[in-house]
Amino acid sequence: MASGDFCSSGEGMEILQQVCSKQLPPCNLSEEDLLQNPHFSKLLLSVSQHMDESGLSLTLAKEQAQAWKEVRLHKTTWLRSEILQRVIQELLVDYYVKTQDRNLTSEDKKFHETLEQRLLVTELTQLLGPSQEREVPPLLGLEKVDLLELMPPSEDFMWMRARLLLEVEEQLKKKCFTLLCYHNPSSALCLCPDSDSETLKAAKVWNLAEVLVGEKQQCQDAKSQQKEQMVLLEKKSATYSQVLLRCLALLQRLLQEHRLKTQSELDRINAQYLEVKCSAMILKLRMEELKILSDTYTDEKVEVHRLIRDRLEGAIHLQEQDMEKSRQVLNAYEVLGEEFDRLVKEYTQLKQATENKRWALQEFNKACC
Repeated sequence: MASGDFCSSGEGMEILQQVCSKQLPPCNLSEEDLLQNPHFSKLLLSVSQHMDESGLSLTLAKEQAQAWKEVRLHKTTWLRSEILQRVIQELLVDYYVKTQDRNLTSEDKKFHETLEQRLLVTELTQLLGPSQEREVPPLLGLEKVDLLELMPPSEDFMWMRARLLLEVEEQLKKKCFTLLCYHNPSSALCLCPDSDSETLKAAKVWNLAEVLVGEKQQCQDAKSQQKEQMVLLEKKSATYSQVLLRCLALLQRLLQEHRLKTQSELDRINAQYLEVKCSAMILKLRMEELKILSDTYTDEKVEVHRLIRDRLEGAIHLQEQDMEKSRQVLNAYEVLGEEFDRLVKEYTQLKQATENKRWALQEFNKACC
């Protein structure tokens, strides 16, 4: 299909699925979307021609590849120098350990002292930086010329360098063999490390790089497949979500059309049943109440209660009559007002004085007798 043509329903969907799965971000497009938006399908196909599989533009992808190439080159160079630096440091550490052994030869001492002196001067020289003019004064007032004077003699340096190559080579062989045993512990060489087959060891170590490259490629392929599977999983998840939403909508409609219609009738029947059951329960309670009353109150007890009630009512009637008479008397007294209160107080005082005199008379008579 040309980039300027519109997408048909079948062919356009297939091409867009390939484009969306490899170059564009995950997008869920159906045939209806393609038929309703033909210009959008054309735009997607046009954009895909200017992008690579990672989603970058072709120019930017080319520049990125070149940049990564330079980064890998610099990284390789740095790793080589770093490996050499660490191997030399390990040799010096081994020398410090061996200094405890008094059987150390003079050549070994000379080799390690020369190596240490050369390494130390080189590191200090690098710390001073370039010898060009600078505003900041040099560290401790030292110049490179001052440090170069501390270099070991050239004859010792050449002799140390020749031996260092052999030492580094031997150390790297041991590390490669250790890596080989770590990668394949079940190898016969790892099970019998004292074997004299150096050629076989070298061959195994030489093939180790190719094996690691192959395994790395397998890991990258697996990651690519995983990425594709993740994209496919996202698409399936989106599709399944839409299907589930449609199923839920269908179930809701079925509930509204069928279940809810019968639910009202069922509720009405249940309400009638509960109403009848409640009425029967009330009648049963009333019957139990009457049964308890009939068992409690016999004819003799009812007659006695009637006589007691008649007597109580008679007594209540007499008390009401007395209360009515007393109320009338009080009403008559209330008509007299303040004059009646004064007479009551005077009568009370006279009565109290009479009682006092009577008591005094009685006491006097007792004294006379």
